[in-house]
Amino acid sequence: MSLSERERKVLEEMERGLYAEDADLAKRFRQVADQSPQRKRQRNTARLLAGALVAVGGLMVILTGAMVHYPLIGVAGFAMTLTGLVIASTGSLVKPGSPAGGSGDASSAKQAKGARRGLMQLFEDRWDDRLNGR
Repeated sequence: MSLSERERKVLEEMERGLYAEDADLAKRFRQVADQSPQRKRQRNTARLLAGALVAVGGLMVILTGAMVHYPLIGVAGFAMTLTGLVIASTGSLVKPGSPAGGSGDASSAKQAKGARRGLMQLFEDRWDDRLNGR
């Protein structure tokens, strides 16, 4: 159910009054809004697109360096491509479905460590079997 025009105006007026009275509270509201899952998703998408564009630009610079037979241009293009890939791959480590911060991170870290231990155990068992001729 949507609000009427009058109710929206009253709500906006109350919001402006609250922000004017308590600047500290307004600052906290902005911080929470910046940390919302939707905002994080937008930032991650923007980072991915920017990194992809830089990487594609770097590939174009590599090709330009190859066409003009100037290796330093190719090296600069390689660095640019690498930078773009790093930008694109370093997003937030919080998954969209998981809670931001808190105890969810510790339990998932324990699960990941347990999974790695299981994988390492599997490799160790295979190695031992290979050495023992099984």
